[in-house]
Amino acid sequence: MPDPHSEHGVELRKIIHVDMDAFFAAVEQRDHPELRGQPVIVGGDPAGRGVVATCSYEARRFGIHSAMTAARARSLCPQAVFVRPRMDAYREASRQVMGILRCYTPLVEPLSLDEAFLDVTAATADGILAVQIAREIRARIERETGLTASAGVSYNKLLAKLASDWRKPNGLFVVPPEHGLAFLAPLPVGKLHGVGPATVKKLSAMGIHTVLDLRNASRQVLIAQLGKAGLWFYDVARGIDRRPVQTSRPRKSVGYERTFPQNLEDPKVMLSTLRQMAGQVSARLQALGLAGRTVSIKARFPDFETVTRAHSDAQAIWRTEAIIACLPGLLAKAVPAGLPMHASVRLLGVTVSGLVNVEAVSPEAGQMNLLEEPVDLR
Repeated sequence: MPDPHSEHGVELRKIIHVDMDAFFAAVEQRDHPELRGQPVIVGGDPAGRGVVATCSYEARRFGIHSAMTAARARSLCPQAVFVRPRMDAYREASRQVMGILRCYTPLVEPLSLDEAFLDVTAATADGILAVQIAREIRARIERETGLTASAGVSYNKLLAKLASDWRKPNGLFVVPPEHGLAFLAPLPVGKLHGVGPATVKKLSAMGIHTVLDLRNASRQVLIAQLGKAGLWFYDVARGIDRRPVQTSRPRKSVGYERTFPQNLEDPKVMLSTLRQMAGQVSARLQALGLAGRTVSIKARFPDFETVTRAHSDAQAIWRTEAIIACLPGLLAKAVPAGLPMHASVRLLGVTVSGLVNVEAVSPEAGQMNLLEEPVDLR
């Protein structure tokens, strides 16, 4: 009989994924009570050329999301309140939250300022339930920071992260081992982490629309159609995720990429899209207090050929305009004009690598202002 405490030979763990609710916007609403209940957008100037870093749930109801141009956000919600980011306030709130998490286990893996995995397997050895820990963590976060968090509890990272999104905002959801396969089965494959529109389309062509469809596909078929990724899909469909919670994981790069429903053919549209991505990458760098030395872009063509082109600079890069300055030359190298096979792209991405803490670059640079300089995103 299979061991109920193991997952295909791997001992089951007790994993919690904690995800703060609309973090930057929530900090602004906490610190400025007049903003509570209002559609708040944190980011650049809508009258200029900024982008949305994040927004409150009130704003999300209008279809606003991160990386959208601020001007577009204003057109969708004219009554929105735009707020310039205060990274020091967000970092301080994050320090408080992470400090609370580490009171329950040393095995905390921050993914960003506003979310983290916890392995509480050892903490539950004396009979305390992981859901009790998650419930207490959420209560302490709200009591000590004035902010709300959602949490997911399960036996691996894959399911814990899916669960944390199930009852957002300010929710808690548990997926126990005996319910893992049933929980996954009806989910669209696009809900799986890292599965973009292009992969969804490819899976759809194979007759795979849900995780259950994926589970019914053989390992051989998945590998034949998807290469090495087929092994990952085979395991995920069965709720298998062996990744441990890693307390220290040096970040090597910060990037953002998109697969498009329809291939892009106009170089001007490609460049405009890359500029918007640059704003998203800059926002993430500044949230993490990091700067880099190398900017690279990725382009994937209709035949799935993928090329990357990079530019390194002696000066630290984190501001949007510094990233954007590299893009025209990199795009010209990655997508040369006049080559029919490269007339369109299905995916574009921007990455900054060679990362260092911004304070190591310049003590004066430690106070970074998200999207500080207005940038042309048209």
